[in-house]
Amino acid sequence: MIKTIFSALFIFAFTVSRAAQILIPMDDMQRDHLRAYGVCYKVLNKGGTAQWLLNYRYGSFLFPYTKEDEQECQIMGVTFEVIPDAMANGILAEISSPEKNMDAVKLEKPPKIAVYTPSNKQPWDDAVTMVLKYADIPYDTIYDTKVIQGILPKYDWLHLHHEDFTGQYGRFWAGFQGAAWYKADVASNEAKAAELGFRKVSELKLAVAKKIKEFVAGGGFLFAMCSATDSYDIALAAEGVDICDKMYDGDGMDMKMNTKLAYDNCFAFYNFHLKLNSTEYEFSDIDTYGTRVQRGVTEQNDYFSLFEFSAKWDPIPTMLCQNHANLVKGFWGQTTGFDKTLIKPGTLIMGENKAINEARYIHGEVGKGMWTFYGGHDPEDYQHRVEEPPTDLSLYPNSPGYRLILNNILFPAARKKHQKT
Repeated sequence: MIKTIFSALFIFAFTVSRAAQILIPMDDMQRDHLRAYGVCYKVLNKGGTAQWLLNYRYGSFLFPYTKEDEQECQIMGVTFEVIPDAMANGILAEISSPEKNMDAVKLEKPPKIAVYTPSNKQPWDDAVTMVLKYADIPYDTIYDTKVIQGILPKYDWLHLHHEDFTGQYGRFWAGFQGAAWYKADVASNEAKAAELGFRKVSELKLAVAKKIKEFVAGGGFLFAMCSATDSYDIALAAEGVDICDKMYDGDGMDMKMNTKLAYDNCFAFYNFHLKLNSTEYEFSDIDTYGTRVQRGVTEQNDYFSLFEFSAKWDPIPTMLCQNHANLVKGFWGQTTGFDKTLIKPGTLIMGENKAINEARYIHGEVGKGMWTFYGGHDPEDYQHRVEEPPTDLSLYPNSPGYRLILNNILFPAARKKHQKT
């Protein structure tokens, strides 16, 4: 009897070491969805490969078994299954069936990640840097000087968050002009603009925006949240137009600015109008703030739905929408949602609140590269306010809202397929 048990254990151990796979399920069985991405990134980072099983158990991961990877799953608290190759092949066969809206995408090279952020970004935290740290995914921080100097081609993926590319310091003047952090932000940006040879902060930020556009057109991936989404497009559209009032740049603004905007320069938006009251928090009518107030949108009823795409025919949006929840809790930001009537034709809407004609999650292409804009500031802090403490992600390891961020981080590692549509 003892000999039989020993033989069975030996056979199991031999099978695991020589012909097995690790399956990381991403359905409700998963203890920590967010750190699962970190495990997958680590597999790629040490030279391994993985498969992203689109729509199989809500976007699971599969890769060859190693003891090191098994231990990494245990350390990270990630639910995993060790399965024999025969079972893995059966899963892949099921996925390949024409009747199944599933696909297996090979992940090969881990993306090199940059986050555009100042060294003194207080009082704001950043959902992306928080989730990167939580998932233990490495990234570099860069800001204006490095961008102007041409560092972006060294990276695959760039993130922008609570930034203002228009030179209006987030339009916080009315509420926070006396705050120490606001004064420090103004002083720092003005000093940096002068150091880099620009007359105004708005001119520096436009130059940065154009460098980012070159990065994307050359094949880079851009992901933006919160005010970085609309302020980026506004800066591109307003090239050569003074849209900054005297409290921001020392002289008056062009009151005819809305007749001079070049929408063709933008990634996502067109036909929008800028707010002429410079003390108003909003940049333009792109954000749906007014509609939300009128329609009585609150934390209790604020949700947006994700679109379902064809995994075999449209793998890119399918990757970006992998989630264990089709209905995602909404969350506020300086820019929360996008008025669908102001989104350029050809832009892919991946998440929406249909009741208020609002897009929350959109995607498009520029040249050889791609971009994704995601409205809101922090997926697990509904109305994040200035100087509030950062979110503790250990309390939200299964956050559907944060999963969307991590989809974007991992997706550049995919072996690209030509879109068939």
